[in-house]
Amino acid sequence: MSELNTTTAPNVQPTEPMVPENAPLPPSKRPPGPWMMVWKKFSRNPFAMTGLVVLTIFILVAIFAKWIAPYDPAQIDMLGANLKPGTGDHLLGTDELGRDIFSRLVYSSQVSMTIGFSVALIAVCFGSIIGAISGYFGGWIDTLIMRIIDVMISLPSLFVNILVMAIFGTKMIYLILILALTSWTGVARLVRGQFLQLREMQYVEAAKATGVSSWGIIFRHLLRNASFPIIVNATLMVGGAILSESGLSYLGLGIQIPKTSWGQMLSNSQEFMLTNPMQAIYPGLCILIVVLAVNFIGDGIRDALDPRQKNSRRRLAKWRKNFLKSGI
Repeated sequence: MSELNTTTAPNVQPTEPMVPENAPLPPSKRPPGPWMMVWKKFSRNPFAMTGLVVLTIFILVAIFAKWIAPYDPAQIDMLGANLKPGTGDHLLGTDELGRDIFSRLVYSSQVSMTIGFSVALIAVCFGSIIGAISGYFGGWIDTLIMRIIDVMISLPSLFVNILVMAIFGTKMIYLILILALTSWTGVARLVRGQFLQLREMQYVEAAKATGVSSWGIIFRHLLRNASFPIIVNATLMVGGAILSESGLSYLGLGIQIPKTSWGQMLSNSQEFMLTNPMQAIYPGLCILIVVLAVNFIGDGIRDALDPRQKNSRRRLAKWRKNFLKSGI
């Protein structure tokens, strides 16, 4: 038998296709923007997310109060006064005038949410503009504005609120304006401090050299870079406005009947603390939960915007593991 000469084919490795020199580069993954990074950090905070969910629920209740509340909050039924929770269609019972407590809580959320967010919006807008003018222009303008702010801060805000409400009346628009008037000073001082730092940056000098006006620099460049601390302060201001409104309503200078608010419900229930304490506990819990949720959100935003925030041990361990796998 003749031997057959068998040859084994060499193991040929597949070669990568040749890429022309002028070929365009493959599209790279777009890096996340600053707001997306803030949201990722915020969503990892369980307290902040819990506060966001709770506040969203209260906002939805305030929006759809007409369909959620089973009764008119001002409807009086003396035959059904002081009913216990769960009696008939009254989920939380009735007050001394037979008004449904659950319906009054639902409609009170409309007043409290409206006042809280309106006061925060007006105070932040006005305070940001005043603080921006003071910090950017400096000189005698800064001195004059700061002395006015010092005088306003030295006045007791509760006394000023009571005085204005006693003179001009207890309409909601007056309540919003006076609370905003006594709340913008903190925002102005915060924005002024940010502008004193930002106005020395090189991009501000470049904008001046290209002919951009002072107002253009303030609104296009500086306010955008100072927006993070302003947002944090605005979230915390919502809770403060709700507490202030509740305090004035408790003193009888806030929201008046037939409208209702949590502070007014507390004021009406103080005479029945021994016989029916739940009338005061329900609105007090609503104020506590909403203010606590807003504070959690503000703390979460502050932590998400702080570049010096320390990373958790779990994230550090994950980065260390990926680093060892890469073999760099």
